[in-house]
Amino acid sequence: MRKSWHSLSEYQALRAMMEGNTTASAARRLGLSQSAVSRSLTNLEARIGTTLFERESGRLVPTSAAVRLNSRLDALFQALDSIDGPAETPRENLRLIAPPTFANQFIVGHMASFIKTHPEAFISLEIAISPEVVAGVQADNYDLGIVGVEPTRAGAKLIPFRKATAAVVISPDHPLAAQEVIRPMDLDGENLIGFNYRHARRAQLDKLLLEVRAYPKVVAEVSSSTAAIDLVRLGVGLAVVNPFPSAQTTADGVVFRPFASAISYQTYFVAPDHRPLSQTARHFLRHVRLHTPKDAFSEAV
Repeated sequence: MRKSWHSLSEYQALRAMMEGNTTASAARRLGLSQSAVSRSLTNLEARIGTTLFERESGRLVPTSAAVRLNSRLDALFQALDSIDGPAETPRENLRLIAPPTFANQFIVGHMASFIKTHPEAFISLEIAISPEVVAGVQADNYDLGIVGVEPTRAGAKLIPFRKATAAVVISPDHPLAAQEVIRPMDLDGENLIGFNYRHARRAQLDKLLLEVRAYPKVVAEVSSSTAAIDLVRLGVGLAVVNPFPSAQTTADGVVFRPFASAISYQTYFVAPDHRPLSQTARHFLRHVRLHTPKDAFSEAV
């Protein structure tokens, strides 16, 4: 009976490749040449008789077999780490990208609590509009993004996070603030801060108001909930917004009231679809899920 054998250097090459995504990055992690990494991967594939990487557009893309094998190697490398001891903890890098509505306070707050409990982590955060968030993840410039709109799935994996129903953000001293729920017809004649027409919810709201013959006065148009809420706070008017996460992080000068409509929103994490999430990205995603508080307007999915 033929005995199976194992090569630690081959497993290290696979793990470095899965984490670094290129042979150049894997070589830097291991202190080897790119040819040495490629040779180890080729030997591993030959030994186990399975294709672990496929070449697409000049890049090596891991197969499902590579993902499964890498997962099974967790126990091996954890055991090796325990032998070496905790003398030097490697720094875990995480590249995040988010639009202003999510980056300000919400993601920043989770970054702070995550770093306190994971002192070995290093996180970089880029703030950009939603299309740039998706494009940055698709280009593999970031490990994880978050958006409040459903983008194209090409080159990006969407991970559902929260769903929310529409809310009206309004000044506390406004007469409508006394109502528990604001209906579409209540907006008739009110100063309304609208969203640009490239936002799908703008057309949905216009159609709803037209159906009930409510004609608010659109006094301004913006491209983000953050800008709309700031204008409400400054006394310009009211706005119909996605209340997540603004209702959790915005308190001074405004109140949120449920808007009686079928308008809803979905929030997604965005990850590259050609490689698995890094361990740090998985831990951060789990951290955000566990530490996002309940609110009256959204729920976890």
